[in-house]
Amino acid sequence: MAVLRPHRVGSWLAPMAPALVLLGLFVVGPILWSCYVAFTDAALTGSGATDPQFVGLDNFRRLFADPALWHSAWLTVLFTLGSAVIGQNCLGMLIALLTRHRSRWLRNSVGIVVVSAWVLPELVAAFAIYAFLNPEGTLNNLFAAVGAGEQDWLFSAPMAAIVLGNVWRGTAFSMLVYQATLSQVPGDLSEAAEVDGAGPLRRFRHVTLPIIRGAVLTNLMLVTLQTIGMFTLIYVLTAGGPGDATQTLPLLMYDTAFEFDEIGYGATMSLVLLGIGGLFAVVYAKSLRDEV
Repeated sequence: MAVLRPHRVGSWLAPMAPALVLLGLFVVGPILWSCYVAFTDAALTGSGATDPQFVGLDNFRRLFADPALWHSAWLTVLFTLGSAVIGQNCLGMLIALLTRHRSRWLRNSVGIVVVSAWVLPELVAAFAIYAFLNPEGTLNNLFAAVGAGEQDWLFSAPMAAIVLGNVWRGTAFSMLVYQATLSQVPGDLSEAAEVDGAGPLRRFRHVTLPIIRGAVLTNLMLVTLQTIGMFTLIYVLTAGGPGDATQTLPLLMYDTAFEFDEIGYGATMSLVLLGIGGLFAVVYAKSLRDEV
């Protein structure tokens, strides 16, 4: 068994020290703090604020008996699948495929339009979507022009509204990933398949997709993890309503910790969200390992 000498450990540890310190401060530290607080009755006010007590598994027993948790977990999975896995991923792929081999002018024009939503701060993007969907907004004006009735989209179809908003804002990332990946696909393979009589769908399925499968899985993992923790966009558009129709886990955690002052119970919910994100990451990582 090889023994690492101290000077050899120091040679690779020293350059990595700043990164390790930052990871410890901003990633590992908050996770450990949340794990600790989840086992206490910490609160923003009262005795829980001045002298939080260790309560063992009480928060977890209460959590798994709380119907609000399962409802919010289901909404979180639904929002993530609809807006990230299906919406952003598929639309980004479609735009990349349609603009492939097109003129630079067209690619740049489409890119500017799509990326302009992505570079907006999340708060500004949320207000832009609100201006589009509110009863006096652009969408209702378009419907009114063809004689259709007015709708309060954020009330009548709240989940569809926040999914649409997240797709609009986040598709640029997937588009850029797939544009870069498709540029690496050898053109002669598609040309050979076309000569053999394969149509566009068969060429994509049997030639392009197997080559870019690793990029697809990587993109899916990144957009999924970005979307699971989405807070600002949903909060600005619906604040979790109407009722609890769009109260995903981040909003339920916020309400519990900062509206009802239960920091300990809110931290317990954050561990559930961490578990859902970890589950998605493990599935994608296993698929990537199988790919390699």
